[in-house]
Amino acid sequence: MQQVDVTTLTAACAELQAGWIPGRLEQVYQRDRFTIALCLRTLQGRGWLTLAWHPQAARICLTDPPPRLPDTFTFSDQLRHQLKGLALVGIQFIAPWERVLDLQFARRPRDPILWHLYVEIMGKYSNVILTDAKNIIVTAAHQVSSQQSSVRPIQTGQPYEHPPALLGDLPSLSESQERWQERVSLVPGALKRQLLKSYRGLSPALVRSMIQAAELDPNQSTETLETEDWQRLFQRWQEWLWALENWGAEVLGSGGAGEAGEAGGAEGAGEAGGDKEVNRLQPGWTEDGYNVLGWGVVKPAPNVQVLLHHYYTDQLNQQEFSRLRNQLTQKVNNFLVRSRSKALGFEQRLQQSEQADEYRQQADLLMAHLQEWQPGMNQITVLDFETNQPLTISLDPDKNAVQNAQSLYKRHQKLKRARLAVVPLLQEVQGEVDYLEQVEASLIQIDRYTTPEDLQALQEIREELIGQGYLDVQDQRSRDENEASEPYRYRTPSGFELLIGRNNRQNDQLTFRTAGDYDLWFHTQEIAGSHVLLRLDPGAVADEVDLQFAADLAAHYSRGRQSDVVPVVYTEPKHVYKPKGAKPGMAIYKRERIVWGRPQQAEHYRTADISG
Repeated sequence: MQQVDVTTLTAACAELQAGWIPGRLEQVYQRDRFTIALCLRTLQGRGWLTLAWHPQAARICLTDPPPRLPDTFTFSDQLRHQLKGLALVGIQFIAPWERVLDLQFARRPRDPILWHLYVEIMGKYSNVILTDAKNIIVTAAHQVSSQQSSVRPIQTGQPYEHPPALLGDLPSLSESQERWQERVSLVPGALKRQLLKSYRGLSPALVRSMIQAAELDPNQSTETLETEDWQRLFQRWQEWLWALENWGAEVLGSGGAGEAGEAGGAEGAGEAGGDKEVNRLQPGWTEDGYNVLGWGVVKPAPNVQVLLHHYYTDQLNQQEFSRLRNQLTQKVNNFLVRSRSKALGFEQRLQQSEQADEYRQQADLLMAHLQEWQPGMNQITVLDFETNQPLTISLDPDKNAVQNAQSLYKRHQKLKRARLAVVPLLQEVQGEVDYLEQVEASLIQIDRYTTPEDLQALQEIREELIGQGYLDVQDQRSRDENEASEPYRYRTPSGFELLIGRNNRQNDQLTFRTAGDYDLWFHTQEIAGSHVLLRLDPGAVADEVDLQFAADLAAHYSRGRQSDVVPVVYTEPKHVYKPKGAKPGMAIYKRERIVWGRPQQAEHYRTADISG
């Protein structure tokens, strides 16, 4: 994950200074243990400024409004108590080329500064620290004891000290190409590595994009560069330094930010990028990250705020998606193995109980042939009542014939009672297996992160498993119920809408709430999978191609997706029922018809997905 460097931080602050200073602080909300949001109101509008001290995604930018959930964090409560109602009157770097910002709060512009909120964007050492006017620490997102760090402890009541300065020379616009080239090429080595070693304020992502913009290879040796190569690279170097020196003045002069009104959020930066002629600030996404200078950009961003918000939201969502999917998949697999083992045990016991009638028959035969028994016999052969064929019965030589018959009758009764007890247990555990296979099918189909909907669908599965008692309630903030995921949406060849549930919550929603009288309901026959709903207008009739389209996708979003063909049933929603006490996503149906779905063919349909 690309980290915010001095260049990006300068661009982000220039936009914030242009449109959000001064801004009245109305609310403070902590989203999670690494992120806090400040609600600012200016004359032009209202927006949420996010400060994050995540070890991989530390940043400052405007974002969407936070969810409507209670804020129970102590840090935000302390900030709210000290800062609410004050104005953010300044954002400054504490020193050149340092990734530490000083957010200054006062009663109104030009009044004495009452509080400093230091935002340290320093990788795993990132932090947010509140001090009073005398720079005494009042609270911190992450306190550091003297045992944890003898160099720079961070504790309440102690004076705030700046982070230790990084080593290395500072880049300068006044430095000549000859001196710059001599410094970089003094020790032969890879171009990217030499630049990073020679100067402060550079990040690997910036250096790589700068070298590539000069049409060079970051890994090539400095010894192989020609005069023209050095000139092109120095031109990019100067372009970067010129941009850093002039961004603030250019953006402040454009006067564009903050005109999004109540839209706020990530779009609240408005036209913070300013005049289209200001070509030095060109934020956008690259093949492997982002860039604010336009180098290697494959998709431009409206401004730096939108760029940072979407990039880090997507990156963190992808991390959480992978972690959560792996966790849920492992848990469900473990429960499935356990449940299938229990089911196998019950089936074996049931098979044994089927011998109960044989023991009773043997006991009856033994009682009918008592006169043939002799003391010390290990077995006796008699004629079967029904087949008139010889039947050998094992005996206990220490018991007489009647006692042996009584033992056989007791076995018969024991196995008969076992059958009565095992049958409901087997039905129960088989229902558990069916349910877990349904959940497993949902996890299989949500195989990669593409939109926030995918993560929401996984979070809903986790909440469902917690509700069903398969997972413990975790000590974390609940998901906002208003942020429910949506089903997959497709268009059939005739233009009808096709809805496919991502998880059991959506399956129940589609089948028992969304479905209308004219719709058609699809599901793989006796195979766990998604509920699929073909929406039809009154009087409309689905063609064969529409039914096949729906069947193919129903087969694809099921546990049978690796097969060539899968039986898919469809019926009217009024013929689909949820058994009393059934788990989420479970349903029974009648009056069904069968279409053979082709899950492999459905891969070509996924381009027709119109999910929003």
